[in-house]
Amino acid sequence: MRALTWQGRRTVSVENVPDPTIQHDTDIIIKVTSSGLCGSDLHLYEVLGAFLHPGDVLGHEPMGEVVEKGSAVTNLELGDRVVIPFQISCGHCFMCDRGLQTQCETTQVRESGMGAALFGYTDLYGGVPGGQAEYLRVPHGDYGPIKVDHGPPDDRFLFLSDVVPTAYQAVEYSGIREGETLAVIGLGPIGEMACRIALQKGVRVIGIDMVPERIGRAASRGVETIDLSSEDVAAVVREKTQGRGADAVVDAVGMEAHGSPVAETAQKLVGFLPKKVEQTVMTNASVDRLAAFYSAIDIVRRGGTISLSGVYAGASDPLPMQTMFDKQVTLRMGQANVRRWLDDIMPLVEDSSDPLGLETFATHHVPLEQAPEAYATFQAKKDGAIKYVFRP
Repeated sequence: MRALTWQGRRTVSVENVPDPTIQHDTDIIIKVTSSGLCGSDLHLYEVLGAFLHPGDVLGHEPMGEVVEKGSAVTNLELGDRVVIPFQISCGHCFMCDRGLQTQCETTQVRESGMGAALFGYTDLYGGVPGGQAEYLRVPHGDYGPIKVDHGPPDDRFLFLSDVVPTAYQAVEYSGIREGETLAVIGLGPIGEMACRIALQKGVRVIGIDMVPERIGRAASRGVETIDLSSEDVAAVVREKTQGRGADAVVDAVGMEAHGSPVAETAQKLVGFLPKKVEQTVMTNASVDRLAAFYSAIDIVRRGGTISLSGVYAGASDPLPMQTMFDKQVTLRMGQANVRRWLDDIMPLVEDSSDPLGLETFATHHVPLEQAPEAYATFQAKKDGAIKYVFRP
């Protein structure tokens, strides 16, 4: 089959790789019909290469049709249309029972000290082949896949794999209430979807970014926007909130934020070390670009909440603990527990009026063969690229 593979720093290519096969009786195999390109994939493209190998198949936002299944999979039939959550979870362990599927004790990658295995996301998360491919083996297919109706276009459901539950969890973790003010830093796919979900909940939303296309798209849906490149964000937020700051802040940027030149240089230099040394440094002494998180600490009001949905991976990040303690900041974070939020999300997804704008959310649909060009364009934030969807 054809699949998008990692080949080195800022280098991916579509190659022929072996077709997946059933390995356990709870596996299924799907023929992928759509697969998203996530901002988190860009971390693999640039920063996390120490934990990848040439030929690793990327991608963690797929959906498709069941073409094979193991003998223990009784909840799905061949031909069923399914969306695949980005994390792999069993559904019956201590953590899954508590709605913490990203901490699944059955698939936890203990040798790396990490949580549940993820599709297409480095040795740290199990080295499981990803879904930017023609076919995908899905472990724990008796629990993870989300069965959806035939009929509506893929984009109505595709973003259940990651974008919608991640954004929904970000808003829920913020503790924001109707009538309060939520600031969202970063208006990429997760940040913008968080804005859309918060608006559905009757929340006032301030969106912060520096890319004109992202700012314009968020503003068109009723988000109050701030251009990071031309305005004093903290001053504007306080001016809009009686001098207090936002009741809650979602940081949807993560480890590669603009405005952190020292950390950016350090990340790039580490990438030139021998692989074993690079892994050691990344595991024990790495730092993130923290400009977005520092901004969140600055603009949240005293007693407010910061919700981190942007991925961070630093082992030695310097944090202003005095400020956070003095302001009584509540901090919540983590990978989204996809199935935890399904009952809340599905009414919005299945609503024929499409209140979240899912069917028009992607800005680009391209064949899988064009994935390398898509990665480069998305990473450079060119051509109005906010969300790519691959069609294998």
